[in-house]
Order: sequence, then structure tokens, then C-alpha cells
Amino acid sequence: MKSSQLRSDTQSNIPSKGWLLVLGIILIATNMRAPLTSVGPLIGTIRDDLGISNTIAGLITTLPLLAFALLSPLVPKLARRYGTPMVLFGSLFLLILGMAVRSSQGIISLLIGTIILGLGIAMCNVLMPSLIKDKYPLKIGIMIGVYSVSMNFSGAIASGISEPMANQVGLGWRGALGIWMVLALVALIVWIPQIRQKQQEQASTSATNQNRTNLWKSPIAWYISIFMGLQSMLFYVVISWLPDILKSQGVSSDTAGWTVSIMQMALLPVTFIVPILAGRMKNQNILVILAAVFYFIGIGGLLSGNDTLTLLWAILIGIGSGCAFSLAMMLFGLRTSNAHDAAELSGMAQSMGYLLAAIGPTLFGFLHDATNGWKIPLIVMFVMAVLLLTFGVASGRDRLIGQSSVKDT
Repeated sequence: MKSSQLRSDTQSNIPSKGWLLVLGIILIATNMRAPLTSVGPLIGTIRDDLGISNTIAGLITTLPLLAFALLSPLVPKLARRYGTPMVLFGSLFLLILGMAVRSSQGIISLLIGTIILGLGIAMCNVLMPSLIKDKYPLKIGIMIGVYSVSMNFSGAIASGISEPMANQVGLGWRGALGIWMVLALVALIVWIPQIRQKQQEQASTSATNQNRTNLWKSPIAWYISIFMGLQSMLFYVVISWLPDILKSQGVSSDTAGWTVSIMQMALLPVTFIVPILAGRMKNQNILVILAAVFYFIGIGGLLSGNDTLTLLWAILIGIGSGCAFSLAMMLFGLRTSNAHDAAELSGMAQSMGYLLAAIGPTLFGFLHDATNGWKIPLIVMFVMAVLLLTFGVASGRDRLIGQSSVKDT
């Protein structure tokens, strides 16, 4: 009886033009990684052109993460006041503005534009998992998979083509970063029909607000937040510095860029399959263990210095990253009972998580400058993977936040 009632509620929640909503979700997802992953292969070029250190160059990746951390707790409140569709519309506008400013002048505009686009991505990061839980509660695994694949596919393409577009096509690093404004503009146009649903959404969330959970006192919420931060830190460190790590081992700039791109391509099937598997499991610990094992082998391979298997190490790291990211996105829905709590958990996890992740790129740039090599930074990455396993297992237990007992199934 509950199942049939949930099915009827789901049908009423899904708009009649469901295909337009799915397209909008896909297009927003494609804008959430490309503006950031396109920077990694160009970080050396940007550093040399502007005459900055590796530590300052690391800020180009760190600043968006700080923006994620600062804004994420406020996003659920903005969504309750203005409606999720309207806030997502505003996030796309910020993305376009940020990319325009980032590509306009020198180091100051580069950093300011990076902060602005980080604020836009932060809104999307928080609200997309809760939007999917609200609109597709019976298909959350599939839709999170579609969302994750779209995000990571565009990120992979951006990593692969940014170097050729800057140097071979002749756009320079500013043009190679700024061209992604076109994709954000398309998403903005396609999303316009969704902003009319504000009144409907506010009516449905008013009842939910009466049963709010204090996530900051929940151990599970903290485990998920730290797990989110560790997987984010590992991902953004790899995106930022793997090209330079590979170049230090004798790999050309173009090959290094495409290696990072292939790494992200390798995680695409994982980001689709893992959410579906996670949604069918009572707990997700086996998937956490698999993610950690892939990280261990990949990072260990880079530490070994065996450059003949460089591509394999990158692919294994990519698979581990895709598995961990998909699990983090699924946990927001699996560990909460409604879309409001999912948004609140997403906001908390991405605030605390990205605050931790923001340390990564700058820390690794500093460690490289201090040690004049990549061995110590890679050892630190291995330790992070161990912590990822620890907090991932704690997050994978079959419980809802606010419950002390095992969730009924």
C-alpha cells in the first residue's frame, strides 16, 4: 500500500514535460566540472604567463572549493525562499559571469572570476541531489547515474581539449577557459521553463520543514561530510597536479592532458553503475572498499615511478574517484527520508567536505615546492585514501540520519 501511494505521489511530482527537466539536469551537470577541470592542463601555462608560484597557481583550484564551503550551508535556505529552480537559474548566471571575468585580464580578475563561478557551482552541487530525490524518488539511482555521467563526461572532455585549444587552435589559456560560457548559456535557456514551479515547490516543502533534523549533531552526517571532503580533495588534487606529475616523469604536455581526460572517461561507466548498485544494497561498504582499493593501486603505481604503466595508474585512480563520488551523491538521498533533509545534508557535507578539499591543491603545490618533487605529496595522497576507506565504511551503514537503529527495508 505504501509502495502504490509513493508511486502516485511520484507521478504527481514529475512534471508533464519530464524530458525537458531531464535535459535541464543533464545540461546543468555538464557545467559543474568543465570550468574547473579545464584549468589543470593549463596551470603551467597560466603560471608561466602570469609569473606566479605553484602555491598561488594552486589557488585557482582552491578558491572554487572555498566558495563551495562558504555558500553550501546557505543554499537550502535560498531554495526554501526562492524555490530550487530559481536558485539553479541564478547559479547558471553566476557561472557565465564568473567565466567571463576569469578570462578578461590578469591574476586579480582570474581569481575573482574563479570565486564567482565557484559560487554558481556550489548552488548546483547542493541542490541537484535533492532535486533528483524530490522529482524521481523511485529512480534516484538511475538519475544520479545520469547526472554523474554528464558531469564527469564534460569534465573529461574539458581536460583533454583545453591544452590543444589554447596552443594549437590559438585561443590562448583565456580563450580555452572562456569558451565554456557557451555551454552555460545553453543550459540557462533550457532551464527557463522550470522556474515557473516555485509556488508548487514551496507548498510541498512547507510541511517538510516541520520535521527538520539537526544534522550537525548526527555522527552519520559528519561521517558523510568527511567522506565527501576526502573524495573531493583526492579528485581536485589529481585534476590540478596529475598533468605536472606526468610531465615530471617525461610525458609531453598534450599527452599529460589526454591522460587526465582518459582517466575521467574511465570513471564514466562507474558513475552510472555505482548509484544503481548502491540503491539496491542494504549498505554500501563493499563499494567503499572497492573505491579505496583502486586508489591504493593507482597511487602506489605513480609512487613506483613505472612510467610504462602511467595510463593504467591514471585509469585506476579515475575508477576509484568515480566510485567514491557516486557514493557520496547517493548517500545524501539514502541516509535521509525527504528532499528537504537531503538538501540540508548536501549543504552540510559540501560545506565541511569542500572546506577540507580546499586544502588539497594548495597544500600539494606547497609540498612540491618545499620538497622539489612529487614523492611526499603522493604519500600524503595514499594516507588520504586510507582515511577515505575509514569514513566511507562508517557512512555506508544502513541507517537514516536521526535513527539509531537499522533502517527498515
